[in-house]
Amino acid sequence: MKSIGILSIWLLGSAISFAAGAPAASDSWHTTPVFHASMPAGYEVLLVKPSGAVISLLGLIECPDLEGAQQIATGINAGIVNGDGEPLRHYPRSFSFRITASLRKTVLVDPTETVNTPERPEELLLRLKFRLKAYHGLDVREIPSESVQIIGVPADIPSDERIYRVSFNVDQLPITDRCVLEVLSPDGERIAKFHFDLL
Repeated sequence: MKSIGILSIWLLGSAISFAAGAPAASDSWHTTPVFHASMPAGYEVLLVKPSGAVISLLGLIECPDLEGAQQIATGINAGIVNGDGEPLRHYPRSFSFRITASLRKTVLVDPTETVNTPERPEELLLRLKFRLKAYHGLDVREIPSESVQIIGVPADIPSDERIYRVSFNVDQLPITDRCVLEVLSPDGERIAKFHFDLL
């Protein structure tokens, strides 16, 4: 997955504390403006057999409530503040993954996964499924989607590219959890995954 470039700046004055007794200023306390309303989530390239078609999957995280949020420090003192400087303890309640599935050569790398299906590649693009998992330490739970929409070219019009918006509504999901969106074939086989981590 591609990471987003960061620019570190020192906190002036008193540091915003996420841990009792944390130092007011040290080399580990700084802000990193890395969060925006839309953030790339990486890509996967799949080889479809027996057709030989290549599918590129590109991920984008859409979360307007994260615009301007910053990570505070690193290690055990790490935390997040929103655009107003208020500490975040949980993921924003609503966010979406925008997944582009394309037969065009949008990513010029070799396939990393193989999908075996008798379906025509264009039909496969229309029948993708999605599953979000949240990892909390060794525990994992599945979060149902609020909606799955095909945006852009309508499903009843032939196309070599489909764009999905998969939306979720979470309640009190700690920022220490790790979210992984799995892309599934029509048969339920996992063919790709996209990460959404705040820390």
